[in-house]
Amino acid sequence: MSYANSKIPESAQSGVHEGLAERVARHAAAPFRKPYADYNRTALAESLHGWNGRDPVILDAGCGVGHSTIQLARENPGHWVIGVDQSADRLARRKPYPEALLPTNMVLVRADLVDYWRLLCDAGVRLERHYILYPNPWPKIGHLGRRWHAHPVFPYLPRLGGRLECRTNWQVYIEEFATALELLQGCRVKWQTFHAERPISPFERKYRDSGQTLYRLTIDFDPASAAGAADPFFPPTHGTGND
Repeated sequence: MSYANSKIPESAQSGVHEGLAERVARHAAAPFRKPYADYNRTALAESLHGWNGRDPVILDAGCGVGHSTIQLARENPGHWVIGVDQSADRLARRKPYPEALLPTNMVLVRADLVDYWRLLCDAGVRLERHYILYPNPWPKIGHLGRRWHAHPVFPYLPRLGGRLECRTNWQVYIEEFATALELLQGCRVKWQTFHAERPISPFERKYRDSGQTLYRLTIDFDPASAAGAADPFFPPTHGTGND
């Protein structure tokens, strides 16, 4: 089987879903009251246990096997880097990194982000940077509600502050993500195409090597704290996608 054989998500949807605006408005207007699972409360405590309460926090949301978390921790000494994924199996497959070689300024925890993001808000934790790297795109038209930007938890993301970055290999996803943020924040949100010279995760490397176009957007929810937080993997601009 060839390595660089990844496919772009296939969908009957070619643009922003016609129901997105209604969902974003509905979720923004009503608090999300889903009860927290105990294991997610435990995960929050575990993820903050090694933090000194002063170092800036970076969250790698949906970190998979954790390679992106490891890279972020290595590139950002003096920061506390948290990698969260709902799959214990994926987290256990952080090959080829044995425990002894992992950076000491990071932690990997199993949690459901639907709870974890809200628990972070409840705990008053503010992020310096926040990464959502190649989330499950749920490309079927009927799966809109499973995409993060159409989920009831999405309005909690701006409350965590800092700079949020999303990357995907499906243009519709980045268009929708930007649209949802514009509706929430009342400002223009641009997205870009980019070339992953230094892939941050196995997925990114495979998508790049398969010849796919990659997309990214960033938004500063707290410009004062995010100013000067340079991206360690890419120069500032690789071409805009929606100018």
